[in-house]
This record gives sequence, C-alpha cells and structure tokens, in this order.
Amino acid sequence: MKKLEKTENQIVFTAEIPETLTNSVRRYISQIPVVAIDEVEISKNDSALYDETIAHRVGLIPLKSKKGNKKKQGKFKLEVKKEGIVYSGDLKGDFEIVYEKIPITILSNNQELKFVATTKTGKGAEHAKFSPGLMFYRHISEITVDKDFYEEIRKVCPAAEIEEKGNKMVIIDNGKKEVVDVCEGLVSKAGKKADVEEKDELVITVESFGQISPENVFLRSIDTLKKDLASLTKSIDKTI
Repeated sequence: MKKLEKTENQIVFTAEIPETLTNSVRRYISQIPVVAIDEVEISKNDSALYDETIAHRVGLIPLKSKKGNKKKQGKFKLEVKKEGIVYSGDLKGDFEIVYEKIPITILSNNQELKFVATTKTGKGAEHAKFSPGLMFYRHISEITVDKDFYEEIRKVCPAAEIEEKGNKMVIIDNGKKEVVDVCEGLVSKAGKKADVEEKDELVITVESFGQISPENVFLRSIDTLKKDLASLTKSIDKTI
C-alpha cells in the first residue's frame, strides 16, 4: 500500500486488493452510522423557497460531534431576520456544522426564517444525507506506444512515469489522475493504437463529506463489513 496524495477530505493510495473485496468496502460506506438533521419544524418562512425545499437543504448539511459530545441525537434552532443569504452557520445546536457557508436560502428586507430541527443517526443506504463520503478505484495500467509520441505525451502528462523498451515506450498509469484515455486519444489521432495492460494493483480514492476523516471512512467501512460477515458466519454455522 502506497499513499499518493492526502488532503483534509481526500486520500488517494495504491493497494493490491482483490477488486471484489474493494467493491464490497466501497458499497459498505453506505452502512456507516452518521448523524444528520432528520426533521424540520418550520414556524416562519418568508423566503421564496417552499418549506419542503428548506427542509431538504438543511438535511443535507454535514454534521459532526462536538468535542466531548457523545450524543447520537440532538436539536438545532435557526432564527434569522435579515436581508441576505442564510447560511448553514446560522444554525445553533448540539452538533458542529462542518461547512458554515452552505447557502440555505435568501431573505429580502424584513423577511424571516425560523425553525427547529431534530437530528437522527442513520445510514447512507437509507438516505444520502447520512452518507459520510464516497470511494472509487481503478486498475493501474501500462500503456505501450511508439517512441514518436514521447514529446506529445510528456507535454500533456508531465508527471507520468515513462519507461523505454526498444523502439517503444511504456507509460505507467499509477497516479491520482488517470492518463489512459489521454494517451489512447493522442495515439488514435495519428491512426495508431495503444496497447493497454491492466495490472492487479488498484488506485483507490476515498473522499469524505466532512463528518469523519477519509481514513476513518475507509477503516469504518471495513469494520462494518467484518461485523456483517461475522454475523453471517454465525448464522450459517447454526443452520449446518
């Protein structure tokens, strides 16, 4: 396993993991419990948006626990009477707002928005608002082309790893950005064809929506998958 890039909400790494297992981990991200606003009781809404639209937007605002707060449920209040944009940061409650500049609606002079919201712990399989992030992957590839394309490919893909083999060159597509399509496109324009060989190793990208770190999105997905497999094993053992 090799880390290629890491930011606050994304991690990219390579790993030689069976694709079937990787896909199972990807799918199990939707089984990680996450807190989100579930019910919104609006008492005043002078904005141009329907109550249902306000509630939908508020529900999709990512939340995370405050330090020392182990609550799985909580409440939020919003009372705004001003001209301008109402942001997620205007919400006050039991959990921390991950991104405070998410627009909820716009109010004109003397207009008001007032509501109380209740949170709930749920899973992404139930609703997208409970999803902590996403994951995608691809195979590392080796693209073999004529040496004549070296300058053109190097210009378009300056960071690509290139090896020479006789009168051919091999572009190793093992970085964050996929270059297979670019290389095939350049070669195809010249009326030739690139030879692409997929390897077993994968480039895996995990993105977090902010509730938990991308590393924890990956690890919690694995833990949740392990628990379900252990439960399935016990059930099978009982029936045999």
